[in-house]
Amino acid sequence: MSRVGAPVREPGVSVPVVPPRVRASALGKTTEHERRWRDVTRGVVYVHAAPAPLCPHVEWAISGVVGTRVSLSWTAQPAAPGLLRADIGWRGPVGTAGKLAKALTAWPMLRFEITEEASPGVDGERICQVPGRKVWRSSTSANGDVVVNEDRLRALLAGATSVDVVQHRLNDLLGTDVDAELEPYRRAGEGTAVTWLHQVG
Repeated sequence: MSRVGAPVREPGVSVPVVPPRVRASALGKTTEHERRWRDVTRGVVYVHAAPAPLCPHVEWAISGVVGTRVSLSWTAQPAAPGLLRADIGWRGPVGTAGKLAKALTAWPMLRFEITEEASPGVDGERICQVPGRKVWRSSTSANGDVVVNEDRLRALLAGATSVDVVQHRLNDLLGTDVDAELEPYRRAGEGTAVTWLHQVG
């Protein structure tokens, strides 16, 4: 089981992080405590494939972002013999997914996927790295669907010279090829419980 400090007692169940109700000031202003917890979200780091010598470095990189020691439970990746896989859930401030991705892109041979759930007023996010491709990144809705904003669609259509070009660019925006490459690796983790860690600060 993946561990961060004391192990989670129930696999797949995170410790609640909802704070006690905090009364706002008489003027109705949001307190610092409320602002802190309003911006908390969660997501999952899926390391789909990593060489064994790199595994400690991956743990150190994640630890550096979340501010506490992380120990992942590595298992063999059937889709890539000789490589290992692991996943772990996180809770922390909005934008944590981007920080985790920045830390892990230091190793282009890693195959990973990081999600961040949508929170009040903020879209979620999904970031994927596949060796040999540029990092794919997109906003996501509350149910996890990829969100393509109006400006990106306008830019896509502006230079399109044919239906094929439009389709190719849409596939890029939606991460179609990246999804196709990652799907065999995702299947290896189906049915496994995700252990949750908490970001400090």
